Amino acid sequence: MELFDSLKFRIVRRGIKIAFPEATDTRILGAVARLNGEELIEPVLIGKREEIEKAAKTRGINISDLTIYDPDNCGRWDQIVEAFVERRNGKVTREQAETLLKDENYFGTMLTYMGITDGLVSGAIHSTGDTVRPALQIIKTKPGISRTSGAFLMMRGNEQEKYIFSDCAINVAPTPQELAEIAVASAETAQLFDIDPKVGMLSFSSKGSAKAPQVDATAEATKIAQQLAPELAIDGELQFDAAYSQAVANLKAPDSEVAGHVNVFVFPDLQSGNIGYKIAQRFGNFEAIGPILQGLNKPISDLSRGCNEEDVYKLSIITAAQTLNS
Repeated sequence: MELFDSLKFRIVRRGIKIAFPEATDTRILGAVARLNGEELIEPVLIGKREEIEKAAKTRGINISDLTIYDPDNCGRWDQIVEAFVERRNGKVTREQAETLLKDENYFGTMLTYMGITDGLVSGAIHSTGDTVRPALQIIKTKPGISRTSGAFLMMRGNEQEKYIFSDCAINVAPTPQELAEIAVASAETAQLFDIDPKVGMLSFSSKGSAKAPQVDATAEATKIAQQLAPELAIDGELQFDAAYSQAVANLKAPDSEVAGHVNVFVFPDLQSGNIGYKIAQRFGNFEAIGPILQGLNKPISDLSRGCNEEDVYKLSIITAAQTLNS
């Protein structure tokens, strides 16, 4: 069974509710119509009803049976505001809360926090910060995870090749502890896609072949990750070729059981991760799906502003599948 067929099988007719704060965007509406029609999720659209209905009519999309929450006209407004003030634990007044919750991302994130929806997909017209900030303030990270991170599912050749690249979206310069947490979270993401994770901590050095503070940091992160999850196959520091190619691994890391077999590539910083996935996407013709936000208590997904309808469709399926493990 192909990957997305497998994910669809897991979520179909499960009544999983996903919030869409960008409900006037035609890419969102097109994907939502497909998802609803195939009974994969129950979409919850957020925004002004008349504006959403106008956008849907322009595309010829029927949304008459979909739930719409309008922050300006919501029967549960007081309940949502009070829950937000309580969650922020004195960091916002009621007046500030009411202002923030007029923002569709904050409002949608609160719906997920309160269990009205099971997850959220945003980012088609908002920045990553606009999507992630409410998630960090409201949903927050799982115990043992200090920072959320963003992974990409990289696929090529009719799914003959599947890899996880992380962190390619969030953390500019993670500490060794944070990098270790990213590695463990990325292994969990791999398992969602039926990938038996073999995690490589990437560097410009393989097993001490170069000396630099950056190399030391990745080596330390590797040790921490191995302590956090001793059951996982994690090794580093490894150059990309040693992580990917068995022939190169035999020369550069002959004692490693992971080198040459890595399918979860953990980059040392955001700069290298972002460049790396885009090189694979453009030069290597990999499909890059994500970023998939990791480490949160409930699934919140961040689209690229350059996404198309198919990207929205696929990331929504992934988000729904994540709800089964959250």
